[in-house]
Amino acid sequence: MSMAMQSQFNFYDSQSFYDEMFDKDLTVRMHYEGVHRTFARMKPPELAARHATMQQRMLEEGITFTLYAQDQSEPLERTIPFDYIPRIIPRHEWESIERGMKQRVKALNAFIRDIYHEQAIVKDGIIPRSMIIGNTYFRPEMAGLHVPQNVYMTASGIDLIRDEKGRYFVLEDNLRTPSGFSYLYKGRSLMSELFSELYLSSAVADIERSLNIFLSSLRSLAPSGKRDPLIVLLTPGAYNSAYFEHAFLAQQMGIHLVEGRDLVYKDHKIYLRDLRGLRQVDVIYRRLDDEYLDPLAFQSDSLLGVPGLMNAYRAGNIAIANAPGTGVADDKAVYAYVPDMIRYYSGEEPILDNVPTYVLARKEDREYALANLDQLVVKETSLSGGYGMLIGPAASQKEIHTFADAIRRDPSRYIAQTTMKLSRAPVMLGGAMQPRHIDLRVFVLMGGSQMHVIPGGLTRVALQEGSLVVNSSQGGGVKDTWVLSR
Repeated sequence: MSMAMQSQFNFYDSQSFYDEMFDKDLTVRMHYEGVHRTFARMKPPELAARHATMQQRMLEEGITFTLYAQDQSEPLERTIPFDYIPRIIPRHEWESIERGMKQRVKALNAFIRDIYHEQAIVKDGIIPRSMIIGNTYFRPEMAGLHVPQNVYMTASGIDLIRDEKGRYFVLEDNLRTPSGFSYLYKGRSLMSELFSELYLSSAVADIERSLNIFLSSLRSLAPSGKRDPLIVLLTPGAYNSAYFEHAFLAQQMGIHLVEGRDLVYKDHKIYLRDLRGLRQVDVIYRRLDDEYLDPLAFQSDSLLGVPGLMNAYRAGNIAIANAPGTGVADDKAVYAYVPDMIRYYSGEEPILDNVPTYVLARKEDREYALANLDQLVVKETSLSGGYGMLIGPAASQKEIHTFADAIRRDPSRYIAQTTMKLSRAPVMLGGAMQPRHIDLRVFVLMGGSQMHVIPGGLTRVALQEGSLVVNSSQGGGVKDTWVLSR
């Protein structure tokens, strides 16, 4: 490395964290050489011009995310912060991730089916009954109900992190309405256009066919095996923070984007009401939480869902992806038991490990956590998006005491995890590469007989220096993720 280049990257502390681009001696990892060379050669005016072009394209295409905050009267709609230095995953690493994802999602799907039918895993003492019955996302309405193809999770988003040694760990399972698909595809589109020479010379695995697989997975759920089913994407509406994604997916897959008021229940069937009259709907890809789906079955004052939807579902006249009640498996306390689920349902050892997790409903775990809150990450089991978290090493004494009191009042609401040294990747800020912590959301699609992992997924970036919170709802950004095909 030249002296100039060494100076450019001397802010890297490569000893404490695993860096995706640089080895410990600041040499560039082999699979990053082309990308590093391209960006290191760019002069500030060119970088600024590329950044301006990218921002303009994002505005023109409406690649936005809506932020809600208590201290602002109106929601803030903004473009998603997108960093144009791609994250790169070598093929051999990805093959291991892919196997681990398929193994994990298969076990989670088997768990959900089991919980709503035989509950064998409970009877065999692998997971406590209280963990299921007291689970916010357990839906008694799903008990004994058979879902098409036994597929409960058509689309899953599993979050991965790497520790200081570069080892991958599963951080969270997102099984209800995982988001981020649109940023994955839009990011790839922008990169392949604005850095076409780099992209074409890098042998990047294709993601375009994954949208066709997504559509095929939804089609495979159609009741009675209908060959040309009518599929709709049910959105809460334009005020939802992920509405851009809902519109994007509906447009790309050629399915109808609808709100609850566009659908009608009649004779145990669901119909789409439009200028052509009433047409029977076969599959609903819902981006609406369970409690809002059907006011007759769940939250009675919901104006977002479709009255009678669950009756049509029970009658076998409609398929819902993802199935109601899938949240029972992505609860943060249930997460701690996923390795046991894998062993129980497949007889295999987990390919991907969990982050070491303490279930605070257990006395021994709770006592350890309360004595070490300043070293742990604490999460409310029912919340997501970076809300309800305590990051012990960065928290004040007042925040630690507040969480300790809350844990003592209702320990079953919390888990604690070892604070991991999240890996970092360089982002371009102010014309220079700077390290920021990242994670990786991997998307898994499941249809009748097939399971597909979209190559690469979405890398999320904590844009604040030193921050470990990567969620878009907390100000995080994203970057394109390239899986090398050779």
